[in-house]
Amino acid sequence: MPLGGLSSFFYLRLTPRLSFNIYEYMTEEIEQQQLEELIALAMPYLVEVSEDDKTTISNGLRQIEELYQKSPATDSDNYRNLLFTYAGDIKTVIVKAVGVLKQLRESENKDAAREAAYLYAPLVHQLGLYNLKRELEDYSLKYLEHDAYYHIKDKLHETKTSRDAYIQKFVQPIEKALMEAGLRFHIKARTKSIHSIWQKMKKQKVGVDGIYDLFAIRIIIDAPLEKEKMMCWQAYSIVTDMYTPNTKRLRDWLSVPKSNGYESLHITVLGPDERWVEVQIRTERMDDVAENGIASHWSYKGLKGNSANDNNVYVFTPKGDLLKFPTGSTLLDFAFRIHSNVGNHCTGGIVNGKNVTIRYALHSGDEVEIVTSNTQTPKQEWLKIATTTHARGKIRQSLNELESKASDFAKELISRRFRNRKIELEETLMGRLVKKLGYKEVTMFYRDIADEKLDINDIIERYQELQNPEKKEVSVASASTFQLNKDMSGVSQTSGDELVIDRNLKGIEYQLAKCCKPIYGDDIFAFVTATGGIKIHRKDCPNAKDMKERFGYRILRARWSGKGTSQYCITLRVIGNDDIGIVNNLTSVISGEEKMMLRSINIDSDDGLFRGNLEVMIEDTSRLETLLRKLRNIKGIKHVERI
Repeated sequence: MPLGGLSSFFYLRLTPRLSFNIYEYMTEEIEQQQLEELIALAMPYLVEVSEDDKTTISNGLRQIEELYQKSPATDSDNYRNLLFTYAGDIKTVIVKAVGVLKQLRESENKDAAREAAYLYAPLVHQLGLYNLKRELEDYSLKYLEHDAYYHIKDKLHETKTSRDAYIQKFVQPIEKALMEAGLRFHIKARTKSIHSIWQKMKKQKVGVDGIYDLFAIRIIIDAPLEKEKMMCWQAYSIVTDMYTPNTKRLRDWLSVPKSNGYESLHITVLGPDERWVEVQIRTERMDDVAENGIASHWSYKGLKGNSANDNNVYVFTPKGDLLKFPTGSTLLDFAFRIHSNVGNHCTGGIVNGKNVTIRYALHSGDEVEIVTSNTQTPKQEWLKIATTTHARGKIRQSLNELESKASDFAKELISRRFRNRKIELEETLMGRLVKKLGYKEVTMFYRDIADEKLDINDIIERYQELQNPEKKEVSVASASTFQLNKDMSGVSQTSGDELVIDRNLKGIEYQLAKCCKPIYGDDIFAFVTATGGIKIHRKDCPNAKDMKERFGYRILRARWSGKGTSQYCITLRVIGNDDIGIVNNLTSVISGEEKMMLRSINIDSDDGLFRGNLEVMIEDTSRLETLLRKLRNIKGIKHVERI
């Protein structure tokens, strides 16, 4: 039972007992003996197996068992393709299929029967191993559809005598004509498999008596390689001259063989008593491939899995579903494949129990779980991370929607502030201001306003300067001329124009700057806005230098007074070893502190390290220092800082 991820993302999945597990034995000696027995059974399809091959097969079987533990849902093309990748070599798949057949021969097992029907029969069919496929399918029908199997079997037994007589009647004139043409050949008559008849009955919705092609006649010609096609077409001409063909049912796998190497001519002709009969025409070499598969020929040697033809990766969801992606796809592609909302809010993921970033490249066999946050939104750089057309299209769509919403919000904000200030807004003049501020596109200007990277009051002031270039005065000329209302509670002024702010903070248009998020106890300064309001910044605010250089006359000294009782939001950057449980330790320390709350957490990991941003509600700097000290003492934590 695989367990993976952080505590809040644990999941549990039960898998059924494997139908055939060579590694259920206790000793290496018995294990090796079982492997040798299986390889011996598979030899008709393998030709030769070296000692290196045995090692590869043994390792491949172990890999297949690991794959079984990841997902019991074997009835999909994706799963079959992934099994090739895990097996490492086609020989391993053949040995595994023979192992399943061995168990079906020895005892009734419905789990093995399902695997035979949904997984191994289609796989060996791909390899052209038709005899093995036939037996796997018949056993699966025997155990899964008991009544249907024995009904068809009994019917075939009842009609065997009449069927044999008809075959002889059909074949005699063909044999005579082929001999007169000088061809060396032999003819086989093969009754179709019970499973094949059952499939036809379901498809055509008839009983056994309604299936006209219960058997097929096979003409096998002894021909030199260079004359194979010519002699097959010669036999075709003889048969179709004798019996009327159904041209719609001609299958020419001589001109273009099947991908698994199968070559043959298939025709359906109207025989004696107006009965349709399928005739297959091929050479001895072609028949050998058809019976034993391309694996029996030297062209097979060295063929590894299906990687040469299938350039994809196959990954599991937490529920065990298997999804296919192009090679090079990332976690972000996976997230958008699940759902657009999952992709839009993706912050990272858990792959095989480890935290990964959205850049993680998917590998076949990965178990992938997506971690999301309601505060996450798509970023422009995501277009460079996602590789699939679907994901990139969804990202572009979301970015356009976000940009449109941001523009609408910013336009409405500007319009409302201009109306409040009774300033006429001229689009042409605003366009000049946008260009003067260095923006090539007005959408980015609006986006920065929406993101509060631009101060709307500063924009209004700059607009007025353009509107009245001769009037450069501002409403607040300097800190020395700024006068506080004496009845404002919560703010008092001392000598030297210093604002002393106590815990009440009432009666004044007052804001804590979002760019640096000051809290009680920080070294701070006050900035007088164009409207006469005040914003409080930390002295180490990233914007402090620019404000002092451009608007030094608006800067006021400020300090806190009394005790901090309000809660402020701060962001902590944490870096540590990517160990399961470390995030739980972080959150436990924070939740254990009195009057402190974890607001959000955003974590990604790479190369064995995780990096995360934690938003915490806290009262003052003294509590912050205590928290930082405790977090730094957690085992595995390498760095903690406030940002």
